[in-house]
Amino acid sequence: MKIQKSAEDYLEAMLMLKEERGYIRSIDIAEKLGVTKPSVSYATKRLRENGYITVDQAGMIMLTDSGLEIAERIYERHELITKLFVRLGVRPEQAREDACKIEHDLSAETFEAVKKSVENML
Repeated sequence: MKIQKSAEDYLEAMLMLKEERGYIRSIDIAEKLGVTKPSVSYATKRLRENGYITVDQAGMIMLTDSGLEIAERIYERHELITKLFVRLGVRPEQAREDACKIEHDLSAETFEAVKKSVENML
C-alpha cells in the first residue's frame, strides 16, 4: 500500500480530530495542519477518490476502514517515536516535531525493532 506522506499526515490529523472532538471538519483539519482550506479541499477530494474517507451531506468527514488503518499506523509511529525521543532527553515539542519528520520513512522492520526496544525501556 503506497500512499504519499502528505496524505498520511491528513489521515493522521483526521484520526486525532475524531478522537479529540468526535467529528472531523475541513476547517479543523486546516487549523490543525496549518494549511489553507483550499489545500484541505484538494486533499480530501483525493482521499475520497482513493477510498480513504467519505464525506456526508453536512460536510462531515469519516475515515473508511482503509483510511483508519493508515491513520492508526502513522499515529502509532508518531507516538512511539515521540516517547523514545523524550526518554532520550529531547524536549517534548521538539520530539513531536522530529517524530513527524521520520514517522513516514521508517521501514516496518526498523519500526518493529524500535517498538520492541522502547517497550523494554518503559
